Amino acid sequence: MASRKTSHPNRDNGDKYSVLLPTYNERENLPLIVWLLVKYFGESGYNYEIIVIDDGSPDGTLEVAEQLQKIYGEDKILLRPRAKKLGLGTAYIHGMKHATGNFIIIMDADLSHHGCFVLLVRKQKKGNYDLVSGTRYRGNGGVYGWDLRRKLISRGANFLTQVLLRPGASDLTGSFRLYKKKVLENLVKQCVSKGYVFQMEMIIRARQLNYTIGEVPITFVDRVYGESKLGGNEIVSFAKGLLTLFATT
Repeated sequence: MASRKTSHPNRDNGDKYSVLLPTYNERENLPLIVWLLVKYFGESGYNYEIIVIDDGSPDGTLEVAEQLQKIYGEDKILLRPRAKKLGLGTAYIHGMKHATGNFIIIMDADLSHHGCFVLLVRKQKKGNYDLVSGTRYRGNGGVYGWDLRRKLISRGANFLTQVLLRPGASDLTGSFRLYKKKVLENLVKQCVSKGYVFQMEMIIRARQLNYTIGEVPITFVDRVYGESKLGGNEIVSFAKGLLTLFATT
């Protein structure tokens, strides 16, 4: 099937947005998030590519991604799989190596962020920020669909981070961000974290390097399909990473 086209001209002097989608067991969510991205990018007129980094999902996520590539075209859907689950941070680094855009958007593939990436783009252009982060903890931002336990974990983690690291940003654990590609490339050289702590360390390193950070309030919506990847091991890893950053930054 031929790649879908948009009638809107590309905007902003050749700017291109590379969306990195790390996946693990997301076969139900992936077609929906890709459809939403294609829809909103098409309506906005921005040039884009979607890079799917699947870590050997046993549920057939990669096979679904291959079908999506046939539908939307190899110029829009790039597949850069890995043999096994190697961590969120390394997935972003892997995807970034294949990105051709001068801006990179990182987001979850589980429909938590829907199509509000346009808000990040607008915020970046308004202030020419080096990075823009979606925040659940400022303005009208928030979460929907979480139980009390997960809200307490998230709030507690964010509070401890604010107290210990004073990052200059309100949401360090979120995974919905837009970076200038050159900024992201420089930041990953500084980071040592590989898992969920990677997101937090990126903001801390950005502050150290005097990069400008913009924030956009978002509503985080809990996944409809599949199970959360947040478990006991991830919480322990986060705590260790937080203490390491506190001791070294």
